[in-house]
Amino acid sequence: MEYEGKYKAFDARRVRTYPLATRSNKVKLGDLVLPQHLTGRQFDLPQEVRRDVQAVAEAIVAARRDGKPVILFTGAHLIKNGLGPLLVDLVERGCLTLVAGNGATSIHDFELALIGQTSENVPAALDKGLFGMAYEFAYINTALSVGNRRKLGYGETLGRMICDEPFRKEVLEIAARSGSPREFSHPEVSLLATCYRRSVPFTVHVGVGVDVIDQHPSFDGQAKGGCSGRDFLLYTNEICNLTNGGVVLNIGSAVTGPEVLLKAVSMAANGGSVPHGILTADFDLREHKAGQMTDEASPGYYFRDQKSVVTRIPEAFGGRGLYVQGDQKQTVPLLYQEIVKGL
Repeated sequence: MEYEGKYKAFDARRVRTYPLATRSNKVKLGDLVLPQHLTGRQFDLPQEVRRDVQAVAEAIVAARRDGKPVILFTGAHLIKNGLGPLLVDLVERGCLTLVAGNGATSIHDFELALIGQTSENVPAALDKGLFGMAYEFAYINTALSVGNRRKLGYGETLGRMICDEPFRKEVLEIAARSGSPREFSHPEVSLLATCYRRSVPFTVHVGVGVDVIDQHPSFDGQAKGGCSGRDFLLYTNEICNLTNGGVVLNIGSAVTGPEVLLKAVSMAANGGSVPHGILTADFDLREHKAGQMTDEASPGYYFRDQKSVVTRIPEAFGGRGLYVQGDQKQTVPLLYQEIVKGL
């Protein structure tokens, strides 16, 4: 990115990179949770949590049978925790009408699709100035630059790079260098690829300076913002379809997911598409105290996922909000089991 203002900016051309395949990663293909791994699996969860998970699953199955939206926003740890293949299967089954995440969510998915590994060993790289410096992040930045010129969304652009050979070649002609991989070796585990192939929007909601792709000379802030901005409009359009009910899930996103939902709901209602009778569900680890949601002196008031997803939005529109407390490595597989059972 060029800068012509009066201050001194860092010259990103100073950045040193290395091949992604040489990086120390904590998550490999063998760590992923596949649907067949859940056969007969039991989960050590309180009965109240199990009841809430079952209620969410039943609402999802009922919504899809009635043609109503089921929208899921996930933080990056769901992919890092190896649970992406479960969402892949739910998309294949037609259970999700839109999937959303932050920038890191898409980056972990991209890494798995490209080399079958993700979750960089940060302590092994940080003190050497190499954290986030894998060269192949130029693929994402270049794809977004191409996608932005074509007025595409962020998730659509990355899904297209994985699935569409002509588009991928166009990107790699610019971004690839000697020794870089030119094929995505594991698209079957990619949520981006599955959503693109099934024509289910995967929207990516980003900031600037919060993702490792921003550290690179190939970073194009206009492209990142432009593609993500279009994704916000795609997301809001799906929120507009909640006028007769539906389900909205927020899994492991403490700030971005709740804030994107809050703004999109306000836009939809402002335009006359008022959500009605929806079920919202927030999956996270923290304790939830409902009485703190209106008390600005209480810590819980500032937990945006609990305040917006569980309380304010469903209360404003005659819906119901649930908070599912627990380790997502248990709650999400249980939710998957209950959905498949309901189907």
